[in-house]
Amino acid sequence: MADIHVEEFYKDVAIALVQLYGAFPRRVNLFVEDIAGPDEPDEFGLHSKRHMACFGALLWLEEEGLLRYVDTIRQEALDQAVLTRNAFVRLSAPAPSALTREFGQAHQRVDEGLPPSVQEDLSTYIHLVRTALKDGHSSRISRIIQATFFADQSH
Repeated sequence: MADIHVEEFYKDVAIALVQLYGAFPRRVNLFVEDIAGPDEPDEFGLHSKRHMACFGALLWLEEEGLLRYVDTIRQEALDQAVLTRNAFVRLSAPAPSALTREFGQAHQRVDEGLPPSVQEDLSTYIHLVRTALKDGHSSRISRIIQATFFADQSH
């Protein structure tokens, strides 16, 4: 079992990527509270560790070339964020069939009667990320984000 902060990192990354993919190619403000939940700064104006971890995950996505943004809005949001070409292409790509079977088992019977173009859309990495988020299992979210961005990129 991974450390809880690592599982939260994967979930934050998944939510941010889904939000940006849904808005692509528009630039949008990416708010930490929309990803990690509400946060009340303490009496000194400092955010919680959870809030700062999510903000750090967003900054990390930019450092790793998965998103771009114009500026930060304090420590609360990224201003005018958008996926990079590489992130968009990777999320839009079909996942390997073994991964699609692993993450799509619950939905497999429904998918069988669909046209090939719809089945192709349902086999993309972004669809698998959305499915994992809907299911809410942190280990599945972690595995699909790892498979999407950290596995062998030669597929």
